[in-house]
Amino acid sequence: MDKKVLVVDDQYGIRLLLKEVFSKDQILFYQASNGKQALEIIQMEKPDLILLDMKMPGMDGLELLRRLRKFDAKAKVIMMTAYGELDMVAEASRLGALTHFTKPFDIEELRSEVIRHLAS
Repeated sequence: MDKKVLVVDDQYGIRLLLKEVFSKDQILFYQASNGKQALEIIQMEKPDLILLDMKMPGMDGLELLRRLRKFDAKAKVIMMTAYGELDMVAEASRLGALTHFTKPFDIEELRSEVIRHLAS
């Protein structure tokens, strides 16, 4: 059965790149450009893993993660950030994020991590 991955990032280029990266992995790929859209997709599709950008206009990644935890304590989340805010990374870890990647990230390293968590 195909696994579902949701990418939440306000940068269209990142979403497009990740869609291309996972296109050969039998992964059902969903994308959202903001937190509100992401919450709707999460509730409808129940993704197996969420790649979540830390900094987005409106609802940022941490706020989305807080809201997600209220109704899904076990959702697998990997954070992505273009910034080195250690306090935000630490907060994401406390909220149960599996790990984080700093942009620009190594695409194969990210892909390997996603595949590993989908298999566990």
